[in-house]
Amino acid sequence: MYLITGGAGFIGSSLARELTRYQQQVRVFDNFSSGRRENLEPLGDRIEVVEGDVRDLAAVRQAMAGIRYVLHHAATRSQDEPGSTVEVNVLGTLNTLVAAREAGVERLVYGSSCAVYGDSHIRLQDEDQRTLPLSPYGVSKLAGELYCRLFSRLYGLDTVSLRYFNVFGPGPEPDPDDTPVIPRFILMALRGETLPVHGDGLQARDFTYISDVVQANLLAATAPNVRGEVFNVGCGESHAIVDVVLLLSRIFGREIPWRRVPARKGDVRRTEADICKAKRLLGYEVEVEFPVGLARTVKHFTQASRAGQALVEGAR
Repeated sequence: MYLITGGAGFIGSSLARELTRYQQQVRVFDNFSSGRRENLEPLGDRIEVVEGDVRDLAAVRQAMAGIRYVLHHAATRSQDEPGSTVEVNVLGTLNTLVAAREAGVERLVYGSSCAVYGDSHIRLQDEDQRTLPLSPYGVSKLAGELYCRLFSRLYGLDTVSLRYFNVFGPGPEPDPDDTPVIPRFILMALRGETLPVHGDGLQARDFTYISDVVQANLLAATAPNVRGEVFNVGCGESHAIVDVVLLLSRIFGREIPWRRVPARKGDVRRTEADICKAKRLLGYEVEVEFPVGLARTVKHFTQASRAGQALVEGAR
């Protein structure tokens, strides 16, 4: 059985859907502070849902009973509340590791982030370079990685950490207070709004399609001889924000208006994953290139927008 902490979130619910497609037993653990119950509704009784908080060790211990693999994705991204970030992302991860070790779990896969690299001046970020996170979230994710490695080396718990690069893809409409650039731009374009491009717009990101992130998790859960290792999970190429706007214009078939706004504090200049290690040791391969994934995501949100409009008009 798999336990997915934060299983009602975007990545967690995507993992749950894929695992049930393969008839795997899945237990989701979430406090629903940011994850949404409707993300899990299509799965019905094919999964077990346990409401709880990773900050509560007793609750995590209960959720861990009978679990073979843990996919740990419970986290918060708050920039303004570093104390909360530490409690959820660091203490919550420590609780999950303690409970997994006590339960005799075979492996724990930890969802980390490219935020651990900070503003790297190296074109390709690889797992061996120095980490220098620039946000409370990045610091907390690096601390989680270090605890995973510690539990592997000191306590014998098999762990693998995955550093995600800018995950995007079809899914529920995201929280307006914490909307990544891809869904935010698509939703604004659908409403005919002008897109805000921070700074010069040449900051570049390695955008990683959600199905590739799911693939990496399933590979990491069972790959041999990777205890305590850290892997980048990305597309292996980067795209400037202004180029994303141009690509969206081609997909929509019309020019998408945009305007420059002030650069954001702490915004890194470039992310681009060196994925050689994941290819070599996990068998990871990029299955969905960015333009294809972007087109699929636009199609998803366009269809969802039309369905929503039809519901509103039908209710009149």
